[in-house]
Amino acid sequence: MSLEKTAPGHKRRRRAGSTAAVKARSKAQHIAFAPVIFYATVVLRDTGLLALLARASQKGLTPDELSQASELSSYAVSVLTELAVDAEIMRYEGERLVLEDVGYFLMDDTMTRVNMDFVRDICYQALPFLQDSLLEGRPAGLHTLGDWDNVYQGLSALPEPARSSWFRFDHYYSDQVFDTLLPVVFQRPVQRLMDIGANTGRWSLKCLNYDSDVHVTLVDLPGQINLARDKINDHGLTERVRFCPMDVLEENNQFPSGCDAIWMSQFLDCFSPENIKAILRKVVKSMSPEARVYILEPFSDRQQFSAASLSLNATSLYFTSVANGSSRMYSYREFAPLISASGLQIESEHHLSFGHSLLICRAS
Repeated sequence: MSLEKTAPGHKRRRRAGSTAAVKARSKAQHIAFAPVIFYATVVLRDTGLLALLARASQKGLTPDELSQASELSSYAVSVLTELAVDAEIMRYEGERLVLEDVGYFLMDDTMTRVNMDFVRDICYQALPFLQDSLLEGRPAGLHTLGDWDNVYQGLSALPEPARSSWFRFDHYYSDQVFDTLLPVVFQRPVQRLMDIGANTGRWSLKCLNYDSDVHVTLVDLPGQINLARDKINDHGLTERVRFCPMDVLEENNQFPSGCDAIWMSQFLDCFSPENIKAILRKVVKSMSPEARVYILEPFSDRQQFSAASLSLNATSLYFTSVANGSSRMYSYREFAPLISASGLQIESEHHLSFGHSLLICRAS
């Protein structure tokens, strides 16, 4: 395959054989074959080929040695490793294959594994319906997982391995910062805390264990509340907990009042801008003047690394095709005006090293 010619009839400012043109066309081929590279990499990981090369370190292994050690045929090893070399996952040193740095991350980096499993088990079958989702404003790919209006209605009933992959993905990106933020939230007196979008209750449990006097109200859809109730029952902490199953988008549903702190972790990105404003206006109605709202989100324009921004923007297309067809991972510049339009004022901000931002708000 020659990379020296541009597309027929396509006018370019750079000459066809220039370094920039060759590089651009090469990248285009990586995109064209990205689904093949993805699934080949999953197989390399799950069949143990990456682990075998990692153990061999710089000594490496020949393809025949890989075949014998993995019980895969020489054909299987050949087609997988030849693509992996081109994808810079591994390289040849003479006749022996050696793992590149990216191969080590693909094998044992937790974030990479969580992301790959989420894409494989939640997104992959749904993404062919992305164009329908964008044109129709609905999660057209959700039917590949189940018959619901949005993914949140079916989280507790997702088939395996999709269910485990979804919760690992969700928990990974929130759990990293929970312990750091507990002292921030509890530096003000908190007798009653409301956890909106409580999911399986992981943050609520953190709070209950951090402060033996705090009472927590969990708000979420009935399926998630049942999961949280089971988890909190297992820890014997139900005497300080109120469970509030509700759809926050139902116009007549209002949040309980009397809480000193209202917590929303990676919750509002599950909604459209208009829905976010509607939810926050309900929050304002429930607040006393002394109450504070804590909004935890990873904003795409507050990331230190370009790969993090890419990951967030890619996740937006999960929201489009699977979750509900209308939400996304927001940038700070898009999100902050929604807060002010809802009757809240950002009092302080904490931008964390892991890529999250905590916005502490009070009623305007």
